[in-house]
Amino acid sequence: MNDQTIAAQRTVLCVNAGSSSLKLAQYALGDGEERSLIDGTVEEISAAQGRLRLHAADRPEQVELGQFPNHELALDVLLKRFAEHNMPQPDAAGHRVVHGGSDYQGPVLITPTVLERIRKLTHLAPLHLPANLAGINALSARLPNLPQVACFDTAFHSRMPDVAKQLPLPDTFWDQGLRRYGFHGLSYEYVLGELTDGEIGRTIIAHLGNGASLAAIRDGMPLDTTMGFTPTGGVMMGSRSGDLDPGVLVYLMREYGYDADAIERLVNHEAGLQGVSGVTSNMEILLDSAQDLRCREAVELFVYQIHKAIGGLAAVLSGLDTLVFTGGIGEHAAPVRAMICEGLKHLGVRFDPACNRRHEHCISVANAECRVLVVPTNEHLMIARHTKSVLEQAAQENRTQPKAEKI
Repeated sequence: MNDQTIAAQRTVLCVNAGSSSLKLAQYALGDGEERSLIDGTVEEISAAQGRLRLHAADRPEQVELGQFPNHELALDVLLKRFAEHNMPQPDAAGHRVVHGGSDYQGPVLITPTVLERIRKLTHLAPLHLPANLAGINALSARLPNLPQVACFDTAFHSRMPDVAKQLPLPDTFWDQGLRRYGFHGLSYEYVLGELTDGEIGRTIIAHLGNGASLAAIRDGMPLDTTMGFTPTGGVMMGSRSGDLDPGVLVYLMREYGYDADAIERLVNHEAGLQGVSGVTSNMEILLDSAQDLRCREAVELFVYQIHKAIGGLAAVLSGLDTLVFTGGIGEHAAPVRAMICEGLKHLGVRFDPACNRRHEHCISVANAECRVLVVPTNEHLMIARHTKSVLEQAAQENRTQPKAEKI
C-alpha cells in the first residue's frame, strides 16, 4: 500500500468510554466521503442488567439485554457484533478523552508517555478519565498492533484567553493546574465546522443534553465557556448541579457531615433536573409532566440558567449574531428551545414557532438580527476526522504506516 492510498482511505474505530457505558462507532473516510458503517452502545455496565444497542447502516437497530460486568467484556461483545456484520479491520482507533489538562491542545497518537500523562491527570476528572483509560487499555489488549489516538474534549477551549481560564485564587493554584478548562470541545468543534462563513461571527453554541454547556466563539475562536475546572460546573444539567456557591458545600460539610464522596454524589448524581424534579433527569418526561409542580420548576430553572449563561456570554462577545442549539435537548426539545428564545428578544432573537416545531436548521424569522440554528452534533465523526489526520501526519513524517507502541 503506497502513501497515496494510505492517505486516501481510512477505516477508523471511535471509542467513547463512560463510567457505566461504552460506545463504539466505525467510519470509512477518504476520497471526499465520510461514511458511517456501524455503531454500538453498551449501557449500565456493572449493573444487574445492561443493554446493548447496535445499528448498522441501512439496518434496523438491534437491542440485547444481558450482564456486562466491566468495560473489557462490553468491548469484547461489541467487537464480536461488529465482526458478525463483516466490518473491515480498522486502520486505527480514536478515543474520546475527557481531560487533556494544559498539556494537550490537539489530538495525539497514544504512546506509553501519553498514556502515563493521562493517568497523572486522573485527579482532574476522576469520574471520566478512569473509564477513558479502561477503554484504551481494553482495546490495546485485544488489538495490540492497532494505532490509537487520544482526542481531548478540553483541547478546543485551550485557545481561550487566560482571563477566561483563570480562577480567582492565588497563583500557586494555577501552577498546580487549577483553572477553567471547558468541555464538550469535540461537539463544539464539529458544530462549528457545520456552519457556513455567513453563520460564523459572534456565536454562542448551546450544547444541551444530559450534560450541558455553552460556549462563546468569535470568528471561530473560543472566548469562554460555562463549564470550568470539571464537567460539573456551569449550568444545571440532567443530574449535575452546575455552579454552586462554595459556601453551600462548606455548610453541608459542617452541618451535615458531608465528606468528599458525599459531595461528589450530590453534585454529580442527585442534583440538576433529577434533584429539582425529584422524578427524572429526562427532559422529555419532564415536559410531559408539566402538571407536576416540581417537574415544571425543574424545566423553568433549567431555562432560567440558560438565559443567564447566554446573557453573560453575549457580553463577552459584545453582541450576538448566531445562536446554535445542539445536543439531545437542543436538537429535539422544541418547547425548551421556544422558552429559551422567548427570553432573548433583547438580543435580537426572533424565532418561527412552526420552523421550531419541525426542528429545521434555521428557526429564526427572516431578517432577524440574530440567527437561531439547530445543528445535530456528531462527536464520533469528529474523533474519526482527528484520528485520520493524526495518522496521515505521522505517515507523512515517517513515510510509512504508523505502528502502535506497546501501551
